Amino acid sequence: MAPELSTFEARRRANVVNNAKLLKDSAEVAAKMRRAAAPPPKPAASKKRKAVEPAPRTRVMPTRQSARLAGGGADKDGTELKLEDIPTELKPPQSKRMRTSGDLQLSNLQVEGQRWSSTNALASFVQGAQPGVRTFTEEDIKDTSDAKLKDLRKEMSDLKLYEGWVPNDIKITPERVYALTFHPIQDKPIVLAGDKKGTLGFFDASQETPSQPDEDDEDVHIPLPQISAFEVHNRTISSIKVPMFDPNSVITSSYDSSIRCLDLQSQVSSQIWQPDDDDIDMGISCIDISPQAKDTIFFSTLEGGLGRVDRRKKGKAEMWSLSDNKIGGFSLHPLLPHLVATASLDRTLKIWDLRMVKGKGELRHPSLLGEHQSRLSVSHASWSRGGYLATSSYDDTVKVYDMSDAMKWKPGEDLSDKKMEPAHVIPHNNQTGRWVTILKPQWQINPADGVEKFAIANMNRFVDIYDREGKQLGQLDGEGITAVPAVAEFHPTLNWLAAGTGSGKLCLWM
Repeated sequence: MAPELSTFEARRRANVVNNAKLLKDSAEVAAKMRRAAAPPPKPAASKKRKAVEPAPRTRVMPTRQSARLAGGGADKDGTELKLEDIPTELKPPQSKRMRTSGDLQLSNLQVEGQRWSSTNALASFVQGAQPGVRTFTEEDIKDTSDAKLKDLRKEMSDLKLYEGWVPNDIKITPERVYALTFHPIQDKPIVLAGDKKGTLGFFDASQETPSQPDEDDEDVHIPLPQISAFEVHNRTISSIKVPMFDPNSVITSSYDSSIRCLDLQSQVSSQIWQPDDDDIDMGISCIDISPQAKDTIFFSTLEGGLGRVDRRKKGKAEMWSLSDNKIGGFSLHPLLPHLVATASLDRTLKIWDLRMVKGKGELRHPSLLGEHQSRLSVSHASWSRGGYLATSSYDDTVKVYDMSDAMKWKPGEDLSDKKMEPAHVIPHNNQTGRWVTILKPQWQINPADGVEKFAIANMNRFVDIYDREGKQLGQLDGEGITAVPAVAEFHPTLNWLAAGTGSGKLCLWM
């Protein structure tokens, strides 16, 4: 029989068992902590990421973690070490969220849930064309209190789109229309247009039109209109002028650095001017002709210059550098041709006086009378017979300046800043983008009804008409207009209006 253990021996053996159990538990806890604090493997050297289309974001759900795969066993006795029990400094770092590159469309990024589904908060910031949405309606005409203005608005609204062919069938040029004008003849409407590749097109709206088929006839062949087109330039035709005092001459300018004259009788296109050196590239942005100096042609360049050439002195031109930036458009005062208004990429409208030319050599230039600066670049400046200036600019405005007292100006007159402020500022969307020709206001040269008015295209696929007080007289539309009629101009005397689109199609109202 084994001897009975003393109290001391029994306590000693119990302590040995307890200490062994504590050592075992401590070893298991330490092993788990080492596994949890182990650093993640270093990623391989990343290759240069290629730009990809950003994919629509999807909601990422948390990934379940398997205790078994992590090396832990089942927690049977409640002593399992949990991740949240590990100190922060020992936790493994979370994977880094990658930056998204490229353009992101908000419609693909909207957060899920009804609370965030509304986009009304951004609606007022959205700019751009809204095809078919009128900005001038019949209600505006009915609400006109001034009887004379109301009659004018009714008259302009009565202009109807040409019914001989739909605009898509009248392809006056193969490419995008950059310049357009009417022949001044009043017997019939003849429209001339120049396109991006240097083609000059002619359309006679008095030609015989096909009879309209019945609605039930689906297979009826409608002949296309007769259009003449000639490649008179090698690059974009930027301006077309048919002088009222010389209706047999069609004068054109181009980005190919040349000015040419097409004689309609002899049907010969003659060169009026080009740079002396064939290697010089001096794109011409605009031309104008004074009725008082019939043989003198003024032109502006893409480099910011203004030139004057006499047709009787072939090949010789006087040049002035007026800006370090492109002059997009300019015009001569119809009755005071010594006054020149230029619109430039430097955001300014400037008025120059050719009666006083200052400086010597390359610094020689006409006297600057005054200037007005817009928030963004100014596209064109157009004089009316009455001395009003209309400009369009990328700050989404059309401005009208009252210079009706110009006949009183002395040579080199200094116009005050107040005088150069616009009399009327008209909100107008001028954001043409890449595929639409720049919108430019064009006054009717010598209106038979005595009302000074100008036309400018509307990005919603209309043509707007305004008077010298900035009041809208009309907004022309019609069925079949599928693009912005960007290049719009009145007949010199009659209330006919034509406009060309980015695909070379013609819209005509009479």
